[in-house]
Amino acid sequence: MSSSIQRVIRLPGDQIIVDKNVSIEGSNINISLYKLSENIYVITTVSLQDIGEDDKKIRIIPLKGRYIPKEGDIVIGIVTDVTLSSWLVDIKSPYLAILNASDYIGKSFNPSSENIRKYLDVGDVVIAKIAQFDRTRLPILTVQDKGLGKVVSGSLIEIEPIKVGRVIGKKRSMITMLSEQTKCEFVVGVNGRILLRCPDPELEYVAILAIKKIEAEAHTTGLTERIKEFILNEKVKRGLIKFEG
Repeated sequence: MSSSIQRVIRLPGDQIIVDKNVSIEGSNINISLYKLSENIYVITTVSLQDIGEDDKKIRIIPLKGRYIPKEGDIVIGIVTDVTLSSWLVDIKSPYLAILNASDYIGKSFNPSSENIRKYLDVGDVVIAKIAQFDRTRLPILTVQDKGLGKVVSGSLIEIEPIKVGRVIGKKRSMITMLSEQTKCEFVVGVNGRILLRCPDPELEYVAILAIKKIEAEAHTTGLTERIKEFILNEKVKRGLIKFEG
């Protein structure tokens, strides 16, 4: 972003008038904008707008927004209820999700002869994919892909779903740097839950601090290098590495 570009805060209810030759850009703008008419949009959540020399583009950066499921999304869910043949899963969304026992175990399930709770129970964490969702019924989950299923180790943290893109970074630049600097393994759910598996508690704590800093400063530029410096300073402070001055 050039120095001539400024960012201004837009509040819910603010209107943006867009000429026909102007494009609107930004991640998750479907969350932050409502099209009122052909050339008028209404801001629906607190956002930033880039204002600069280029009058052909409007960039909107939402600062808050709830996760709306989309087929193919990888999410991290928490089991909240158990039925005879399925689990209800909190995916940090206005919608609870359904994970069927037949999908989880990979074969037909007979509730009269098996206890579903031996596979998953309330409070268990799962990594899953949104298999079906059309807003007329609850989203259906699947765990029938590599890396999906019950979480048996690691720590779970939550951030605003709208900030997930910044944790991953362009071409995975941020998440790659986090892994290299903390030696942790990260599983990032697009619903704003992140699973960490770290070699020791100190590095885990540094990783959590870094993720929370990314969340707080997601709207700023030059973030990857700043977070890298922050991690290095935290590791020096905790005696994990020696200061090289």
